[in-house]
Amino acid sequence: MLTVKQKDLLDYLKSYYSEKMVFPTFDEMRYKLNIKSKSGIHKLLKSLEEKKYIKRLPHKARALTINNFENKIENDETSLPFLGRIAAGNPIEAITNSFEQISVPNYLVSNKNHHFTLEVCGDSMIDDGIFDGDIVVIKKTNTAITGDIVVALIDENEVTLKKFRSFKNSIALEPSNKNFKTRIFGEGRVRIQGKLVGLIRKF
Repeated sequence: MLTVKQKDLLDYLKSYYSEKMVFPTFDEMRYKLNIKSKSGIHKLLKSLEEKKYIKRLPHKARALTINNFENKIENDETSLPFLGRIAAGNPIEAITNSFEQISVPNYLVSNKNHHFTLEVCGDSMIDDGIFDGDIVVIKKTNTAITGDIVVALIDENEVTLKKFRSFKNSIALEPSNKNFKTRIFGEGRVRIQGKLVGLIRKF
């Protein structure tokens, strides 16, 4: 399985080579992926080589080969829509649709049309192992039971990732970090957009 950055680099290597019949320089890779140092690119290339997606030829500039892993990727992974960032901390604006896709392992999804991904922003869910910068895989649903970690739309303009609890006339959205407070909402203020089914951590 590839991290988001590894997949971005592999896709860039393929598209660059298809167009120019040569692989990009370290500086070009660094600029494309918005990575500050060449050592960051070196680590990504090394990880792709260890996972056998590429092979590097030592002591030669731009000397790479891309192994034929297309079928493996198709069989083991599914591309899901990436809809942007979601607050696990202070509220942010409602998520918006995006054309970007992220590859996730097939075992996380039962039907790709019923799932999407988001990037976590904040640390209010760290005690459940959800950290700032993580990619969460969300199954679309408008219902939840107490204890589910959900994507909740509040007052039609604020989206957050929290633990759901239902009471007779209200809904509680609970953080998993003692430094944040539980928020209570009356009927009609919270709309469930999905629940957490998986997580991808970027390195």
